[in-house]
Formats: sequence, structure tokens, C-alpha cells
Amino acid sequence: MTHNGQGRAQWSSRLLFVLVASGSAVGLGNIWKFPYMAGSGGGGAFVLVYLLCVLFIGLPIFVAELYIGQQSQANPVKAFEIMHKPKTPWRFIGLLGVLSAYLILSFYSVVGGWVLDFSYQALTNQFGSLTQESIQNILTALFADPGRQIFWQFIFLGISVYVVAQGVVKGIERASKVLMPVLGFLLFFLFIRALFLPGAKDAVVFLFVPDFSLLTPKIVLEAVGQAFFTLSLGIGAMMIYGSYLNKSENLLKVSFLVSLLDTGIALVAGFVVFSIVFTFKFQPEAGPALMFQTLPMIFSKMPASYFVAVAFFLLVAFAALTSAFSLLEIIISWKTEQFNISRKKAAVIAGIFLFGLGLLTAMSTNILSQTTIFGLTFFGLFDKLTTSVFMPLGSILFAVFYGWILGPKAVKATVDQNKGTKYFFIVFLWLVRIVAPGAVGIMMIKGLFY
Repeated sequence: MTHNGQGRAQWSSRLLFVLVASGSAVGLGNIWKFPYMAGSGGGGAFVLVYLLCVLFIGLPIFVAELYIGQQSQANPVKAFEIMHKPKTPWRFIGLLGVLSAYLILSFYSVVGGWVLDFSYQALTNQFGSLTQESIQNILTALFADPGRQIFWQFIFLGISVYVVAQGVVKGIERASKVLMPVLGFLLFFLFIRALFLPGAKDAVVFLFVPDFSLLTPKIVLEAVGQAFFTLSLGIGAMMIYGSYLNKSENLLKVSFLVSLLDTGIALVAGFVVFSIVFTFKFQPEAGPALMFQTLPMIFSKMPASYFVAVAFFLLVAFAALTSAFSLLEIIISWKTEQFNISRKKAAVIAGIFLFGLGLLTAMSTNILSQTTIFGLTFFGLFDKLTTSVFMPLGSILFAVFYGWILGPKAVKATVDQNKGTKYFFIVFLWLVRIVAPGAVGIMMIKGLFY
């Protein structure tokens, strides 16, 4: 374990930070959401815009979050007071991040529980012994059973609380050192298996040969949103991980490495999914049901179906857990430093509250399905608030604080770490000041009103 001069934990190395930060970024958004969004967005046209958005929108906001965390070496609220002034109104960004983390993790733990349930189904070879109709009804049966959802939510949340309670190095870093390489191995296994499927060539064409006639304003905005969400931006997850980063670390370099790894995993996952889908003549526009209904049905038809199904759902489960660690760390860091309590106590208190809040989501598909607010179930409300309001708003404010309040001096310090030229500095400054927050703002308006 390493510490800074004030006794704050530090990541053991750049490689481990990249693994941990990538674990935060690599979640359900990469392996579940990216394939079905690429499918409904026309494939290559969506992917091309998505890659450009990661580079010109996601990366600048990523750097902004990391810089604030790295330079402050503090929790999401205290960081803005250190970087600006005591009681600054900008600390609202940190409080918004803590609230977002609570709401997201309350429903993310339920969705993570669905993944654990399907992982169990795969491990016990349920997909191989059930009819196609029965496989398609697994998700429906899960939604109708609150007890089953609550059980798996408890397991998912319990694992997350246990790991984060152990600390930054002994918990998150140690778990990521195991989970991320295993995740990489599982993805590599699925990639090799997909290469030998008849649909592999169609998958490559679909993902990497853009048909610009399919490019619409709606697809562009969806690509902006996916690039933004895939990097876990706007809630302070990267900021809190950056606060455990050595102040001399090159932010542009590590940000690029994390973005590259995150994007690479999304693309490989997309290739695997679409190779399978095209091989068995299904449509790529299957939407959110792609992972929980279409793929299990396809797995039951494949040679070595047991190993493919197990590898796929364990891959998704590990990705979901590593993202949950970063969400929980936002809360734990704030609680321990704000209220001067131990990490274990903070983790248990947060876990109990999150479990209770998550019950509203677990029952949104059954007992509370008719209970709505603004026409949305609790699950829909929490999702809408965080993904359409809090996260975009947080990202805009991070970019504005870094680009305008801390200003050119902070941006120049970041660029100078990488020995960037004057022209690179000017381009990056205006990306973070205007382009990135502007694009996220348009996406936010679209998400709220269209």
C-alpha cells in the first residue's frame, strides 16, 4: 500500500489505476447497452460517431474529473472547497454526485442481481435443458418474483459492500487485480469462439462499415449519450478514483489508456454478440431484451453452449461488479471524511440504505408496478433522474469548473504533463469549455423532452 503525505491511500501503480478505472468504466453499458444500441442505431454509422464522441466529448470531461480529484486528494464535496474556496457553491457538484451514486446503485444492484441470476442459470445449465419458449420466459418470471429479485440484489450489494469496506488498496484494487484479468480472459475466449462462427464476417461489416444513409440526428445524440455514459462520467466516480492518484501522474495518458481499454472491450463485446446473432439469423435490433432473452435462446443452440453461456454471463457479472465498486466508493469516501467514521461502518450503513432503496426497484416490475410518479415506476424514475438529468448536469458542471473556473492555468498544467504544443492546448481548452459541455447539454435536452 502507498500513501500520499497526508496518509491518503494511493494506487500502487499506473497499471493498477488503469485496471481499476477501466473496471469502473467497463460495466453493463459496454456489454449490454452498447451492442443493442449499435444494433438499433444501424451498426457502423453509430459506432463511428460513438468513437468520435469518446475522443472529443468523453475524454475532455474524463480529464476534468481526474484533474479535480488528483489535485484535491479529497472526497467529492471537499474537493471543490480545496480547489476553489470553503463553502463554495461548486461543492453542489459533489453533493449531486453522492446523490446520483445512491440512486444509481439502488437500481444498478437490482439489475446486477438479474445478471447474477442468469449467471446461476448458465452455471446450472438451465439454458441447455429448457425449451426456447421457456428461456424467453425466464426474465418475465424473474420480474414477477420480488423475492427472487431481492435475494440476488442482496448478494450483488453484499459483494460490493464487502469489497469496498476493505479499503482502496486491500479491497477495490485487490479485487480489480483478479476480476479485470478474468474478465479479459472470458472476453478473449468468447472472441476466439465468435471468430469461427459463420456470422463473424457479417458482424465485422455491420460494426465497422458505416452506412451514412442510416445516420440521423437521433442516432448521433444516442452515440453522444453512449460515449458519455460508458466512461462513468458526471457523478464523480473518476474524480474519486483520481483522488487516489499521485499528483505527478500524466492525466492525458492515463485517461486515453482507460478510454481505449473501455472502448476496445465494448467493440469486442459487440463483435461477439453480433457474430452469434447473425449466425442464427436473428435481428440486431432486438433492443434491451438482447442479453436476457435472445442470447440465452441462441446459446441453447450452439455447440459447447454451456461454456459460452457461462463465460458470457460471468463476464457481464464481473463488469457489473467493478462498476458498482466505484459507485459505492463515491458514497464511502464522502461518509468517512465528512462524518469521521470508519470505512467499514460507512460501508454497512450505506449498504443497508441502498438495500432498502433498491427494494422499490425490485418491486417496480411486480408489486409496485402500478405505483407511478410522473407516469414512471420507481425504477423508471430513478433511471430517468440520473441518466437524463443528474449525470449530464454533473458532466457539464465538471467541464465548466475545470475549463472556466480553474481555467487555462489548470488546462495548461494538464497539457504540459504530456508536453503538448500550444495548438493542442488551445484545441483541448475549447473542447472542454464549449464542445463537450455543449454536446452533453443537447443530449440532456433531448433526453428530457423528446
